Amino acid sequence: MRGVETRIQEIRHRIFREVARMAYHTEWPVDKRIETLPYKIIPGEVGNFRNDVFLERAIVGERLRLAMGLPCRSAAEHAPLSDNIEAADRPETYYTPPLINVIKFACNGCTEKRLLVTEGCQGCLAHPCEEVCPKDAIKLDRYNGRSHIDQDKCIKCGRCAEVCAYNAIITQVRPCAAACGMDAIHTDANGKAEIDYDKCVSCGMCLVNCPFGAIADKSQIFQVIRAIQSGERVYAAVAPAFVGQFGPKVTPGKLRAAMKQLGFADVFEVAIGADLCTTQEAKDFLEEVPEKLPFIGTSCCPAWSVMAKKLFPEHANCISMALTPMTLTARLIKHEQPNAKVVFIGPCAAKKLEAMRKSVRSDVDFVITFEEMMGLFNAKNIDIENIEEEEFLSESSTDGRNFAFSGGVAQAVVNCIKQTHPEMEVKVASAQGLEECRKMMMMAKAGKYNGYLLEGMACPGGCVAGAGTMVSPEKTAVSVKRYAAKAEKKHCTETDYLKDLERLEE
Repeated sequence: MRGVETRIQEIRHRIFREVARMAYHTEWPVDKRIETLPYKIIPGEVGNFRNDVFLERAIVGERLRLAMGLPCRSAAEHAPLSDNIEAADRPETYYTPPLINVIKFACNGCTEKRLLVTEGCQGCLAHPCEEVCPKDAIKLDRYNGRSHIDQDKCIKCGRCAEVCAYNAIITQVRPCAAACGMDAIHTDANGKAEIDYDKCVSCGMCLVNCPFGAIADKSQIFQVIRAIQSGERVYAAVAPAFVGQFGPKVTPGKLRAAMKQLGFADVFEVAIGADLCTTQEAKDFLEEVPEKLPFIGTSCCPAWSVMAKKLFPEHANCISMALTPMTLTARLIKHEQPNAKVVFIGPCAAKKLEAMRKSVRSDVDFVITFEEMMGLFNAKNIDIENIEEEEFLSESSTDGRNFAFSGGVAQAVVNCIKQTHPEMEVKVASAQGLEECRKMMMMAKAGKYNGYLLEGMACPGGCVAGAGTMVSPEKTAVSVKRYAAKAEKKHCTETDYLKDLERLEE
């Protein structure tokens, strides 16, 4: 569904727009306004997306609360939407776990896993599906001429599907669970999806893969707008995957102009921080592998690094301690503008929790996604594609901009090492998607990647496929590569900000 404007995306965009409007229109009492919004978003007497219009509005109500950073509630709670809403009206509000939430009464209660015989079954004479079943769970139904699976006997091994000549047997897996590389989603006592937060790393892949829109994350749209309104100098730090996210005709210069029109003091490319991060990781690799550490894993993807440390604690020190591009860019801004507030705008849900770490919290004040940022533009009716362009000042390199897609981070580090050690061979292994990242770490644990640089990306495709993106990962990757190729500087070693790195690390 990535890059496809479904009904779920439509609802999400309406909610982000209305929350932004609520923040902008200070003359509207927030507690009264939020109570009316479900009726505005879902008008009329008949449901637009489900059979029950009242259920639709209840779901929208919880989504509105989450979009304001408020806790998700159960169906049993009958408090008004405005309950404890004053907590959202504080510019300093941070994300509080859990970030990713299942709205239980929106969940379809999908079966975790099952095999089904479709109409494609021809009732063939060979009937290999029956022959290979270890539990005698599949039989030919003589009445309709098709095979039938006894779900009570079936152990979901899938052997019947493998041998069917007509591909008439399919395996259905709960989409959110299938997308979770941490096996963090299971079924609760009522058959609804439930997240095990001890396993969850907040990558957001369940969020974008639920066909019922039952999973949502919290947002800081409201708090960002309030900070700008309060007179704070709020600077935007935009992640490298921004290219193409706001429309095919939106150049970096137009984006800068549009964001300044919203009240942002200025816009910085996080690719600058990526250049500095590359320098740190290249230095660490040269100093520590293989003498002190068997391998080093990249640090920029928080979901990947948290996963590696959670599941492989004995190798936690092998994940780079280099500051992430987001943090380095924020520190750079605050060194130049000590009273600034920094909002990171990117594709990633996990960055929201990264910003809450004690080591990062003073540097990054807010985190919102590209999709949430679009809500601000829509709320103010800003035509980004036709706005007058401003110069977009950037000192980032091609390598820094290429951090947005899988393989780009490791290649940047390799290129950096080659600048000072041209004769050195740097072995690289990369993985995209947490399931593949786990496999890579298991191989590393077994000693298969000694001396390697490991790059992990939680989202399949890299940051271009993050939970907060609006364009297909394939299209975004093409746009990013094209934009990266235009950079005047090719490698991190050429950036003017290297002189600042030592003080930024303090």
